[in-house]
Amino acid sequence: MPPFSEPTFQERTQMAAKAKQAALKQLKAQPAVSDEVLAKRKAARLARDQKKAIAREEKRAAFELVKAERKAAKEQAAIEQAAKDKAEAPPPPLTEAEKKAARDLRYAQRKKRRK
Repeated sequence: MPPFSEPTFQERTQMAAKAKQAALKQLKAQPAVSDEVLAKRKAARLARDQKKAIAREEKRAAFELVKAERKAAKEQAAIEQAAKDKAEAPPPPLTEAEKKAARDLRYAQRKKRRK
């Protein structure tokens, strides 16, 4: 059995050229695609593109809806927090007239108890 020898550069280029020619011959041997088949492929591609566009728009609309719901929930939470803060806030300081009215009321109640 002869020993294995590496192919030379010229042999490798010849083998590559033969392989290329064989591939081209095989490609040319295939029948040409008819116009009907091309039309069907184009129609299928258009239908697929339309489905993708519709799905993309539905997804975008759903995202916008979720975004709007989150915004509404955030606004509602802010309103509730503001109401809670307002309820928990200390009363504003009394004016001099209100202080005088409260003193007069206490004085009148004390007078009434003594009688």
